[in-house]
Amino acid sequence: MLQEYRHVIWDWNGTLLDDARLCVEIVNEMLCARGKETITHERYMEELVFPVKHFYERVGFGFSVEPFESLAHDYIGRYEQRCRECALHDHAMDVVRYCKELGIEQSVLSAYHQERLEGMLDFFGLRPFFARVVGLDDHHAHGKTEQGIRLMAESGFQPGQAVLIGDTIHDYEVAQKAGADCVLFAGGHCLESRLQSCGVPVLSSLEQLMET
Repeated sequence: MLQEYRHVIWDWNGTLLDDARLCVEIVNEMLCARGKETITHERYMEELVFPVKHFYERVGFGFSVEPFESLAHDYIGRYEQRCRECALHDHAMDVVRYCKELGIEQSVLSAYHQERLEGMLDFFGLRPFFARVVGLDDHHAHGKTEQGIRLMAESGFQPGQAVLIGDTIHDYEVAQKAGADCVLFAGGHCLESRLQSCGVPVLSSLEQLMET
């Protein structure tokens, strides 16, 4: 599946890193702490959108009581305490190594904070595989469209030579704006039925990326 490409752009959270369950737990901890009803994992995957501020509204956080910036600070504090409990998705390391063996350049594009992102890649021993690592300069997860467009421009690859692999509709939207193809992974933060509406390949396992 990847042999035709010269550049693979990876999303991090939910695509390479298996952290969706942790994220649901943290959102529910925050809802409980504010006396609000918790959500199921399926509801989380139904409602997740970017900017993440809109997701917070959908699941019951009220910004008239507590500003989004305060909620985001609470969330990232809880996440940073526990994120290294998470593992990579099955076959994530295999596919990254596979791309390297094929001579495919790889990058990471994430709505995660730049410094934290690089720290996590180092923790999992992945940083040496990537030519570029692009995150955000804050913890608000507004989106990564501008960063994706800039990454594609700086890489020098043309449409048809690059593919973005992610797990959300936002990843598809970024790929469209940046001029990259897109493959979506249904093992992350978004329901498979939502991903299928994008009209691009949707995979149940990262192992499928190594199929010819």
